[in-house]
Amino acid sequence: MAAIEMKNIVKEYGDGFKAVNDISIDVDDGELMILVGPSGCGKSTLLRMIVGLEDITSGDMVIGGERVNEKAPRDRNLAMVFQNYALYPHLSVYENIAFPLRLAKVHSEQDIDQKVKEAAETLELTEHLQRKPGNLSGGQRQRVAMGRAIVREARAFLFDEPLSNLDAKLRGQMRTEIARLQRRMGVTTVYVTHDQTEAMTLGDRVAVLRRGYLQQCAEPRELYEQPVNLFVAGFIGSPPMNFLPAQVRGSQVELPFVTVEIPASVAEKVQGRGLLLAGIRPEYFEDASLVDPAKRSRRSTFNATVDVVEWLGNEQYAYIPYEAPSEVEKELAALEEELDSEALRTQLVVSLDAASRIRRGERAEIFVDPSRMHLFDPATGDNLTLSPSGSHVAS
Repeated sequence: MAAIEMKNIVKEYGDGFKAVNDISIDVDDGELMILVGPSGCGKSTLLRMIVGLEDITSGDMVIGGERVNEKAPRDRNLAMVFQNYALYPHLSVYENIAFPLRLAKVHSEQDIDQKVKEAAETLELTEHLQRKPGNLSGGQRQRVAMGRAIVREARAFLFDEPLSNLDAKLRGQMRTEIARLQRRMGVTTVYVTHDQTEAMTLGDRVAVLRRGYLQQCAEPRELYEQPVNLFVAGFIGSPPMNFLPAQVRGSQVELPFVTVEIPASVAEKVQGRGLLLAGIRPEYFEDASLVDPAKRSRRSTFNATVDVVEWLGNEQYAYIPYEAPSEVEKELAALEEELDSEALRTQLVVSLDAASRIRRGERAEIFVDPSRMHLFDPATGDNLTLSPSGSHVAS
């Protein structure tokens, strides 16, 4: 196994376009690192530079303490699992898994047989060893691709959106299998996905990329609770964080629905900044009828008409439309374009307990906890409620 160090990695093409821009990430030995971001953010390009399928324009790629920029892919001893499985359709499951061992020409038939059968047992493929890939389900084919990586005893595993071709239920099952397998083997793993649910459930740490730049690299909980900027806050979480236009006046923040008190430490940092964006996650709202009366003195309340209610059994989502103040419409429209977002000023999404009796078309009393609110600078995107250490100063 081996640690992977990416030091100021840049990928620039002949036309001057930079797909990866000065990215530095250290992946610890045995760690499962997720690279996540929207299409075109540079995550797959970065993965291909790790394995050696893309040249590095500048910077250093270090694997196991060795600089590998000029090394060919076969000399890096890394195993890659592709989105389309990359299986040989004319070969059996057994021969597909054995292929990299035969290619190496250093293993005896007995050794190959043992390694293939051990990998097949680990992946519950033993009864399918003589079948062809075309006769397997998507999940089984993905396990065959993983088996081929396992037998190589590579220094690290690289996954390029391996579950994107599977249906939602199978993706959930395969996520669990990949996580369990990676923990058991303790192999360094870099996993690329555009699905933030995969990122948050699988990774020891998650690196969020956008337009070739690294936005934040942290543990999933830190990304969720302490996003460093607007993009990370909006990309991580489902449903995404609500962004509301906010004006700070003294120790209060005026939102479209309600005016809330903020801690003095936050108020000092944001005075005189004009328009801000308040970020509040859907679950930080509550149905007033279900709130402990003892908590109400510490929270703020507002009344609004609910447009849509989605009941999911264990929880509900209420959608409340609103209009931003006319004086900030232009600023918000420009910000939407910059963030690739269309939901900054259209509706508030509230996550409610399954016991809530709020109904579509009715007026509802909603509580919000201002201590869980983030304030962002629209000009820079920075989260102004984070202390220099990165913690949330309002909590």
